[in-house]
Amino acid sequence: MNPFEAFGTWLSQGIAWVLDLVVAIGPVWSTLIATAGIFLETSLFIGLVVPGDTIVVTAATAVQDPVHFVALLVAVIVGTLAGQSVGFALGRWWGPAIRGSRLGRRLGERTWDSAAGYIERRGGVAVFVSRFLPVLHAVMPVTVGMTTMPYRRFIAWATPAAVLWATAYVSAGTFAGVAFRDLLVRGLHYAGYVFAGLIVLFFIAVWLVKRRLARSEEAALAETGDGRMDGDVRDDEPV
Repeated sequence: MNPFEAFGTWLSQGIAWVLDLVVAIGPVWSTLIATAGIFLETSLFIGLVVPGDTIVVTAATAVQDPVHFVALLVAVIVGTLAGQSVGFALGRWWGPAIRGSRLGRRLGERTWDSAAGYIERRGGVAVFVSRFLPVLHAVMPVTVGMTTMPYRRFIAWATPAAVLWATAYVSAGTFAGVAFRDLLVRGLHYAGYVFAGLIVLFFIAVWLVKRRLARSEEAALAETGDGRMDGDVRDDEPV
């Protein structure tokens, strides 16, 4: 066995051990953990430290049937919207106090002003796009809560973003897990390489999409606004 095959075998065994642990947790618990993880990731500031995307992809690698796939997908969507709703409510009730808190100040006025100005200029579109932007997605719900944007409009824009995000991450984890197990059953030493390659390619694609989105929205994000933070929708934006 050459070094490439030897390392591939070792890698496959390691990945199989990890995935077996995820499967051993059971579909119910893995779904609940993924839901809790994404809830924390989308709640106030917690998204800056909790790797909700990694938790969801890991949980998805244990999916082995359509029912589990649908259950996990729905759970992740619900967890995402619940977390964002909590952030919105906190912003509506205690927004200024949160922004002026020690943690709020650590984020920097520029981050808050950028989020506020972005909402002011793009309305609901900002809610949708921010789900895919680093840092901004963590502060967007509470920032929207400090505007006059109604909750129903907020959730109307947050829902399709959550569905798109959840579908991408759950599908990627499921596909990688199924492909790995299929290759492993055949005794192919490169199963680990395929799994690692699929995951890496997915996160590279995610990074490229986020980068493109950030660049396309750069002008709106750069302008901090006039401080009105009214959250009103533009004339050409559907309610």
